[in-house]
Amino acid sequence: MQEIGLTPGETKVYLALISLGATKTGLLAKKAEVSSSKVYKILDRLTQKGLVGHVIKGKIKYFQALEPKRVLDYFFKREQELQEKRSLVEKILPQLELEQKLSGKKSEAVVYDGFKAVTNFFRSILDELKSGETYYVLGASYGDTPALRPFFQNYHSERNRKGIKVKMLANMQVKNNIEPATRKNSEIRFLPEYLMNKLEIVFFKNKVFLVLFTQEPIGFLIQNEEAVKAFAMYFETLWKIAPTI
Repeated sequence: MQEIGLTPGETKVYLALISLGATKTGLLAKKAEVSSSKVYKILDRLTQKGLVGHVIKGKIKYFQALEPKRVLDYFFKREQELQEKRSLVEKILPQLELEQKLSGKKSEAVVYDGFKAVTNFFRSILDELKSGETYYVLGASYGDTPALRPFFQNYHSERNRKGIKVKMLANMQVKNNIEPATRKNSEIRFLPEYLMNKLEIVFFKNKVFLVLFTQEPIGFLIQNEEAVKAFAMYFETLWKIAPTI
């Protein structure tokens, strides 16, 4: 329920109403484990979302969850609202990009803090590169971040669909358990154990991205053509001594 936009409190109250049927707020608050002062506000929000209704019995208001299919209606409404917002962003995006170019103040260094931010950078690679183009990875591994394996399996599947190539120097520890989609449309060699560490470097065009895949990943993006050339020379030197797949 929270995944489709309900708060934890709204989820508790809605599920309690499903279980109880038509009920007064006192019993509902107890069942949902929320305070009596909050339950009215939560019921108001659920009513506005079309998930809860009420009846009057002997001048007492009883609340009840509407048919579970209304959850689907709510989901479709949220989906429509998100699509409208997406359309608005798409309309203003060209103007924002134009203003950034005219200002001449494009950032040269940016910190990416956390799993979502770091993985968003990798998604941006697939937006920027065209079919047949290549990006480079030095020190590829899954680090200490459990969610990286499923992310990269899906990511490389999408990369293959778009025809984007990757030339990768991976850490030796992943040689026998690398995610299958990574091997497609790629060249992979492995760094000797004495060169392995948790730092991964990704570069293409004028961008270098340094990322530490710790439990809370953090990355640092440098936009500088000279930096890319320097890392490319370092990469090619290591590529010559690295074992093949």
